[in-house]
Amino acid sequence: MEVTRRIFAAGAATIPFVGPATPAADAQTVAQDAPVIGNQGVADPLEMAVGAYIYGYPLVTMEMTRRVLTNVAAPEGARGAPMGQISNVRRYPDATFRAVTAPNADTLYSLAFVDVGREPYLFGIPEMDGRYFLMPMLSAWTNIFAVPGKRTTGTGPQTYLIVGPGWSGSVPPGATLIQAPTSLIWILGRTYCTGTPDDYAAVHALQDRYRLIPASAAGRPSTPPAGRVDPSIDGKTAVREQVNRMDASTYFNLLAALMKDNPPALADGVPVARMAALGIVPGQPFDAGKLPLAARQAVEQAPPLALARIMEHEKRTGSHVNGWTFTTDGGDYGKDYLQRAFIAAVGLGCNLPQDAVYPMTTVDSAGRRLNGTSNYVMRFAAGDMPPVEGFWSLTMYDADFFFVDNPLNRYTVSPRNSLQANPDGSVDLLIQNESPGAMREANWLPAPKGPFNLMLRTYWPKGALLTGAWAPPAVTRTGGTTL
Repeated sequence: MEVTRRIFAAGAATIPFVGPATPAADAQTVAQDAPVIGNQGVADPLEMAVGAYIYGYPLVTMEMTRRVLTNVAAPEGARGAPMGQISNVRRYPDATFRAVTAPNADTLYSLAFVDVGREPYLFGIPEMDGRYFLMPMLSAWTNIFAVPGKRTTGTGPQTYLIVGPGWSGSVPPGATLIQAPTSLIWILGRTYCTGTPDDYAAVHALQDRYRLIPASAAGRPSTPPAGRVDPSIDGKTAVREQVNRMDASTYFNLLAALMKDNPPALADGVPVARMAALGIVPGQPFDAGKLPLAARQAVEQAPPLALARIMEHEKRTGSHVNGWTFTTDGGDYGKDYLQRAFIAAVGLGCNLPQDAVYPMTTVDSAGRRLNGTSNYVMRFAAGDMPPVEGFWSLTMYDADFFFVDNPLNRYTVSPRNSLQANPDGSVDLLIQNESPGAMREANWLPAPKGPFNLMLRTYWPKGALLTGAWAPPAVTRTGGTTL
């Protein structure tokens, strides 16, 4: 991810660009202090199991995303790339793209899953000649721990040595050290592109110069090994659905295994201790059959209850203005595990708020659910467009946060559509299922025939947006229906 509703964005505080790995919680130490199930004053087993599910949701989601996006023999654009290799998306995603929820159609992605626990990697960025880009790096827990980009490091050529937890060694001349808190990291780069043929070509030339190689291969020619394709991995079903349909034993077994190389933060001692009381220990197999009856039943009942709590969090997160939801709690979540899980569910890979803010709404100005059976308008007063240093767009999603198929293959509307202003200088964005007519299509954001969600993407937002002094105008139903 994310006032009538205050900022799908990641992280309220600036993350140090280069810093040490976060110490891991010691499983044996916290296990000694783990609550005894049934003791007076201790959270009941069901609440502990629900909390464990929510705590681990981002880690499991990230792993399932990795499996899908690395299950290829060679880089294949939006389908991903083998581990340790960059996959450059050459065109905007379309309505068939289901690998990641809430994708964008404003920037071209450059994706890479890397295991820096096995060995360090060198990451190179060419001269960007002033073009807007950012290369956020996410830990396995979905926290952004570094973000090279125009805002933070400029647009000149850059080289980084990315290392895993506990690494020690020398940094090559000309490289800057980035120490990741987990072995698995996800580079989720974005490079701005207008989508015209000429600009596609310009961005492709830059993407071809992004470099990611094992540090051991520095200074010599090397050919990346072919990836291994596992036919048992489901590349068609949305990752969120794959995670959500796991039974408790499968889910918690995977969570325990993943925590071995992707340690919880030291500050997470309390949830780690509670998980240990349920037999969920980093690196150890999870066996619900060894638990007391009450705990075993709680674990089995936890997934649907936890999922409901995650998705219901949207109603409570952040603040609310004009029907839009804003929050600056994303990307660097601290101990807000529910927020972290919610963002993983609806906006995996969202940026720090300094880089991007994502107001979202599901309702019109009267609080009614947005639905393509009605027509809507979003009016920006003259001189009151979204305040950004980078760019902005309004993105359409269906009820499950995926793009909506439409005759124009248009998933966003933004200034690059040559928006037409009204005589008084205001600008109307027309949100509806059917075309408003050829003369007004520049301002049209096509909607599905059923429920939909809107996200206002604002890259490199100015202070007025970050502080809440500016908020998006309400989405107003204009009357009548399209059907």
